[in-house]
Amino acid sequence: MTRPTRLTGRALRLTVLVGEHDTWHHRPLYSEIVHRAHAAGLAGASVFRGIEGFGSSSIVHTSRLLSLSEDLPVAVVIVDTAERVRAFLPQLDELVTGGLVVLDECEVIRYGEADDTSGDTPGDPGTEGKKSL
Repeated sequence: MTRPTRLTGRALRLTVLVGEHDTWHHRPLYSEIVHRAHAAGLAGASVFRGIEGFGSSSIVHTSRLLSLSEDLPVAVVIVDTAERVRAFLPQLDELVTGGLVVLDECEVIRYGEADDTSGDTPGDPGTEGKKSL
């Protein structure tokens, strides 16, 4: 296992939008993506389950009681440096057969223990006292 990136400042956010019932070798696809991101040492990954949405099929999936749909949208969000996120994209090429991948530039502000300054980037204005991810 690679140690995760400690990150503050400019970053790239990768969002993978798939269905909650999408699988990879009998395992939920979102779980496989998170575990591969972890193994790759990326700074962080989270999965968010949507309550309603539609994609290229134009079928609206919803969590409302009277709906027959159970395949709700799922977003896997990964944040790290642009270089590390782009290096991870070939793994998504292998995993994602239907869905959407979105890349956004962002800025990370990490909050943590007051006495932990190990993540400060020397000489980087604006990071003094901010913690790394």
